[in-house]
Amino acid sequence: MERQDYGMAFMLQYENVAWYDQGAVKILDRRIYPTEVRFVNCHTHQEVAQAIADMVTQSAGPYTAAGMGMALAAYECRHMKEEDMWACLKKAAHTLSHARPTTTSRMVQVTEGCLKAAIQAREKGEDLVEAIFNRTMDSLNRRYATMDTVAAYLVDMFPNDGHIMTQCFGETIVGTMLRKAMEVGKELKLFVPETRPYFQGARLTASVAQDMGFDTTVITDNMPAFTMATKKIDVFTSAADVICMDGHIVNKIGTYQLAITAKYHSIPYFVTGFPDAGHPGIDTVKIEERDPQLVLEARGIKNTLEGVKGYYPSFDITPPHLVSGVVTDQGIYTPYDLHRYLKQGVKEYY
Repeated sequence: MERQDYGMAFMLQYENVAWYDQGAVKILDRRIYPTEVRFVNCHTHQEVAQAIADMVTQSAGPYTAAGMGMALAAYECRHMKEEDMWACLKKAAHTLSHARPTTTSRMVQVTEGCLKAAIQAREKGEDLVEAIFNRTMDSLNRRYATMDTVAAYLVDMFPNDGHIMTQCFGETIVGTMLRKAMEVGKELKLFVPETRPYFQGARLTASVAQDMGFDTTVITDNMPAFTMATKKIDVFTSAADVICMDGHIVNKIGTYQLAITAKYHSIPYFVTGFPDAGHPGIDTVKIEERDPQLVLEARGIKNTLEGVKGYYPSFDITPPHLVSGVVTDQGIYTPYDLHRYLKQGVKEYY
């Protein structure tokens, strides 16, 4: 297998996303990176699920963590009787896929794929742990390769010496977008909103961009409008946690207001990802609300008096009229014709 993480920043190298080895899964703790480079070591699949729920890894990281967690689950129940072993694996698949509610449909694809790999391995008399690990690696490699194609379409929308504003941390698309820009000789300047309360933009997107040699500027979350107006932003782009078939985009909280601001300033907003047949309309999406106390602090330092309340919806909803295009591996679609994407025949991604 030719690995597709070549030329990527440290945190996008496969071993630094989530990695199973000898009865444990290590996950780079993105809550504190790059201030500290520390891994959370999980010795049960429940610990992997908890790490996903606790935001140890975000963006596309949970998909890899879930697959590696399934390999760990196979290791945990390797000595069980046949019937008990399959029950154990199925329960683990549910635990891992439901660690966070918003991306459950995609996580189910990951864990179901691992179960299928385990069944095929059993039929061939092969080791289940190895089979699930290899399946997870194939999936990870396939995602990177697919996003490289997406990145090619996206970078085509960037002018030479373009000023690009991002949102949150799009994981694979951030790395492949920057790698593709280097390959075609486009110099970019990135303007990165910090993305409170976890600061994924400041800590993760900016770290990847800086690591890969790009001019990178972090701004606070209340600066995008003025920055768009004064820094000649050419394109606003983000990934998406869910792209509904009706064109609504669910992504990290703050995306909606950035899309409004971009529209006002006549800046195109291109979202990257794949229409989700499991979400025909926005009414099928549950917006996850996280611990409101996180809004009252910044990286562990409390900013408010006792009694002040917080509100923390983890995602928001951007309506289709604010989206210039949905960038996929099959080209760029308007948010109003996403059913055409499915008619092209969707390749396995997760």
